Amino acid sequence: MIRSATPDDAKSIQELYGHLIPEDPVVPFDEFAMAFTQIIQAEGNVILVREDQGRVVSTCYLNLIPNLTRSMRPYALIENVVTHPDHRRKGYGTALLQAAMQTARDHGCYKLMLLTGSKRPSTLRFYESAGLKAKEKTGFHTRL
Repeated sequence: MIRSATPDDAKSIQELYGHLIPEDPVVPFDEFAMAFTQIIQAEGNVILVREDQGRVVSTCYLNLIPNLTRSMRPYALIENVVTHPDHRRKGYGTALLQAAMQTARDHGCYKLMLLTGSKRPSTLRFYESAGLKAKEKTGFHTRL
């Protein structure tokens, strides 16, 4: 089952993020839960989760961003895509990304972007198999 996250999902998602960036310091849960609730309540932010037997096993963060070009159609950005290692290769991440793409379409977005720092061929194939294209645009970023 794929759905929008609720405040009750904060602990599960915090644990999943430990698998996404293991070297990140763990934020105290109270701080995480407060920020998490603010994020999911803000307009334009959607955190999707995939459950398996009532447990959140996969998540992604979809940002719907207002725009002044393309007939003022918004665009979308996906961040923080992670599936628990015990639940990978079952199609959960792909289904989650496709749900995020559909949510972006439903909000009238003209494009959706995702950046990854991974160079692993399996990760890149995963994103391409979900319908994202790596060679159509060039992405740039800097750490601040």
